[in-house]
Amino acid sequence: MKSRKGLKLTIDGQPVSAPQGATLLEAAEAAVIPIPKLCHLSGLSDVGACRLCLVEIQGNPKLQPACMVNVREEMVVVTNSERLARYRRMILELLFAERNHFCAVCVSNGHCELQALAQSLGMDHVRFPYRNPHLELDASHSRFAIDHNRCILCTRCVRVCGEIEGAHTKGILGRGTTSLIITDLAQPWGEATTCTSCGKCVQVCPTGALFEKGRAAAEMIKSPDFITNLLEQRGPSEARTEVERP
Repeated sequence: MKSRKGLKLTIDGQPVSAPQGATLLEAAEAAVIPIPKLCHLSGLSDVGACRLCLVEIQGNPKLQPACMVNVREEMVVVTNSERLARYRRMILELLFAERNHFCAVCVSNGHCELQALAQSLGMDHVRFPYRNPHLELDASHSRFAIDHNRCILCTRCVRVCGEIEGAHTKGILGRGTTSLIITDLAQPWGEATTCTSCGKCVQVCPTGALFEKGRAAAEMIKSPDFITNLLEQRGPSEARTEVERP
């Protein structure tokens, strides 16, 4: 069992105390110090996929993902600098260039975490050539659909399906830029025998990649906070329940 001894560190010049075993991201959130993120979601394991939570740690020349680094005594951390802002804008530009993100006609327009981060971090153009991949939309499920064009491979859907619902329906096929979210053994979602149709994957998706059928542009509002509510009320072993439809 990990000790809960409080560790003292400094984040952006602010003294912070955090329990041993906590990550820098958890320590910063507890101290109300905002750090951009896309793949992290409270209640799910961290994978460090999006790299938007990179921070500067005194004594280390390399930028480190705050969600994957545990706090240490007397750490000095910077979460907001021109260097970090430059890297974060570049990461967002690469995400937009990798696939086909057309916000104006997206079901999550105005309710998209990727779009909101681009606005808040001052990303007003993309300097990299667009890859324009030919990706399909799988609408074979009776209630939901997945548009791979809008997927950023944060793996939130994979983790919530395995760690909270326990179905392990979602997975990743391929490597690098050819990676795709799949259901079961890369079959159409509507044919996935393990899927419980709970809708958790849709609710945690930060973009319009996963959505509920019948939603027009800008209508898909999601509630990813349901995970922490379930865990607080029932405990992880009892958190398997269908998400209420809005």
